[in-house]
Amino acid sequence: MPEPGFYPDIPEADYHGDRDSLSVSGAKTLLRAPALFRYEQDHPVHKDVFDFGTAAHALVLGVGADLVIHEYDAEKVRAPKATNAWKDQQAEVRKAGGVLLLPEEHDVVQAMADELSGHKLAMDLLSDGQPEVSAYAPDEHTGIMRRCRYDWLRDDLGVDYKSCADASPGGFGRAVAAFGYHQQHPWYLDLARDLGQPLKGFVFIAQMKTPPYLIGIYELEPEAVAVGRDLNRRALERFRDCRDSGLWPGFVPNDQITPIDIPRWAYTQGETA
Repeated sequence: MPEPGFYPDIPEADYHGDRDSLSVSGAKTLLRAPALFRYEQDHPVHKDVFDFGTAAHALVLGVGADLVIHEYDAEKVRAPKATNAWKDQQAEVRKAGGVLLLPEEHDVVQAMADELSGHKLAMDLLSDGQPEVSAYAPDEHTGIMRRCRYDWLRDDLGVDYKSCADASPGGFGRAVAAFGYHQQHPWYLDLARDLGQPLKGFVFIAQMKTPPYLIGIYELEPEAVAVGRDLNRRALERFRDCRDSGLWPGFVPNDQITPIDIPRWAYTQGETA
């Protein structure tokens, strides 16, 4: 594990393979269930759903995984990703640290990068600073070493690029809640602060994955950041307690029946049926 500091050259595989520090993704999993966090650490699995985002990052930021196009005959092959040719090439490309894409997928990420290149504010944000900067800093209260990886780090801002289904304010706001981006925001700000480089803010560049590949530039409201920071504190304390005790519990206690409720909206569902 690196000493506290900023590192612009840590390979992505080494960053994600670090078991001794805690990332915000790990923090979110810990809040779901420590047992799930421990299992995912012990049984790392590459999720295909992340390949598109990785490819978009590589073209937009100009760094990262090499993109390889899988050529196939569309008239003869209806499901190219189900073929042995795809699976064999994908395994080979991944072993080399790259991402395999269908030609049509590559066309999409290229179109997204082209659209982003014409967005003045996005280009201004990405015109100064460094891409893919990893950071490590210990938490003062728990002693846990935290880590993060900035898509783009400026002297004054952290910038994160998100490919998404809906880049509108409301749509991306729902994605923030669903995927815990309100935890990422303070996590990245707090690491920079604790390393002696306080940032003025943390900005999301959200871009739709479908034409016309619309873009929104967003920063979270202070109330949302406060909620995320509180969740991060709970996750750090849970990680400390589990690590020290060697116990990694599941969703609920295993020696009792746990009462649950239905969502608030479900109580009025029958009134509008």
